[in-house]
Amino acid sequence: MFQFKQFSVEQDRCAMKIGTDGVLLGAWAPIENNPFSVLDIGAGTGIIALMLAQRSGAQQIDALEIDEEAYEQATDNFENSPWNDRLFCFHAGLDEFVEEPEDEYDLIVSNPPFYSEDYKSENEQRDLARFQDAMPFEDLIEAADLLLSENGIFSVIIPFKEEEGFLALAKEYELYPLKITRVKGTPISETKRSLLAFSRNEIVNFPIDELIIETARHIYTPEYIELTKAFYLKM
Repeated sequence: MFQFKQFSVEQDRCAMKIGTDGVLLGAWAPIENNPFSVLDIGAGTGIIALMLAQRSGAQQIDALEIDEEAYEQATDNFENSPWNDRLFCFHAGLDEFVEEPEDEYDLIVSNPPFYSEDYKSENEQRDLARFQDAMPFEDLIEAADLLLSENGIFSVIIPFKEEEGFLALAKEYELYPLKITRVKGTPISETKRSLLAFSRNEIVNFPIDELIIETARHIYTPEYIELTKAFYLKM
């Protein structure tokens, strides 16, 4: 079990364990539009949806998870949280979910699977969670375009090397960058991740910044502490 300040997360049945990526997105995703409804695509343990329940006043927080074990785990984690009346997990793939969309969402978040290489491990469940063919970026962006409310925000965390292509794809669907944060493990390591937020409104001078996680092993930067201190017990 992983204990946060206001909730805990069981992860024994999930192929994708709680990692920095999910926590970063849950803490970073912009909520200045005061979302009423939130959708987390590819919920895993449910960590991102739980963080957004803590951060926002959103009354409807839906999560989508295709893997049965992960879906059951996310549902249990939602039930055992202080916000169980606001959280709901659907057991479905993205393609099924968008066939008959019933709602629009003010915030859509995703920490998508992103190993696009052909390599597969022996663990099929983990592969489904890790590999991009489980949910290609174009499918994700197309779904966001379909499900996002007029003033909604769409936020993802992806490998930095995929950023340019993802931005180009989003533009085809008239989703424009609102904010970009590039993430490095240490000051001297290469940029590993991109946190991207999009809206339907084209903004000329949107903010682009950098986040460094630690200066040495377990010596976290003030910026990372500020971002995550509402969640991590030891921050």
